[in-house]
Amino acid sequence: MKPAAPLPARVFTLLAGGGFHSGADLARALRVSRSAVWKAVGALRELGLPVHAVRGRGYRLAVAVAPLEPGLLLAALPQPVRARVHDLQVRWSIDSTNAELLRRTDLPAGQADVLLAEYQSAGRGRRGRSWLAPPGGAICLSVGWCFTQLPRDVGSLGLAVGVCALRALLPHLPAGAGALQLKWPNDLVAGGRKLGGILIDLRAESGGPGHAVIGIGINAALGPQLRRQVAATGTEPTDLAALGVEPRTRALVAASLIESVIAGLAQFERAGLAGFIEEWRRADALRGRAVRVLVAEHPARGVACGIDADGALLVQTAKGLKRFISGEVSVRAEP
Repeated sequence: MKPAAPLPARVFTLLAGGGFHSGADLARALRVSRSAVWKAVGALRELGLPVHAVRGRGYRLAVAVAPLEPGLLLAALPQPVRARVHDLQVRWSIDSTNAELLRRTDLPAGQADVLLAEYQSAGRGRRGRSWLAPPGGAICLSVGWCFTQLPRDVGSLGLAVGVCALRALLPHLPAGAGALQLKWPNDLVAGGRKLGGILIDLRAESGGPGHAVIGIGINAALGPQLRRQVAATGTEPTDLAALGVEPRTRALVAASLIESVIAGLAQFERAGLAGFIEEWRRADALRGRAVRVLVAEHPARGVACGIDADGALLVQTAKGLKRFISGEVSVRAEP
């Protein structure tokens, strides 16, 4: 029997649709005491979720959202993609969706394990940074995929996944929302602000199958407090809500991401980066801009000139054209 969700998760589900819910009504629906409801609301706030409380009216979320339901996500996938889903789960809380999928060893080749979480206690970005997101405020998604054999250009897989994310997100943006772009090597940006990121973990055996775990984090509705908290780390964030995407469509956006990534992984296995590179170049946020590339703590400065056929970043420096296959890029502010 599937274990019952923790009480904060059940309170979140009841509040997610919007409107006020009295403590008495919540307690009755959940068959717990009003004190237990109060403690669960406190737990949600500790996770960064803004919950308003008004005497005589009850509790409500600052922004109504759509909880992620496995059955609804699967039903939203076209049949050819759904047939490739080996397993799809949604967890209320987990350390890291990528870490969980990396622990699995039973995934057949050409199939996908999909794991989403409302909250990650140890969500990761690149270079060990934390990924901050309250319940309902982001899409925290990982897709595990087993390659029969690791493709030669697997190092560019993150660029291909970035294109998959754009393919999924663009149809959900309203007209006039502004362009979504890709920042080498793994960021999605809008108006110069970070919308999301991609993290690839690989596990392979010599001469055997290769297991890739693709983590995607998309800011959905962070709220002003968390935006300030993220900005304090040196990254200016944005979210789908700021781009005009209704937060209650979050589950549909998540389904689009799952569909696009699984289809894209099959495409990458057949043709590598070649099937994605022109779309990536059209969305390049850095091309023609002054950049600083930090590799092993030694910065190189120059003008970004796009990517080559292998996905390496090209930078015109004072010493000529340089090629970077890894590193962290920061865009220099114009005077």
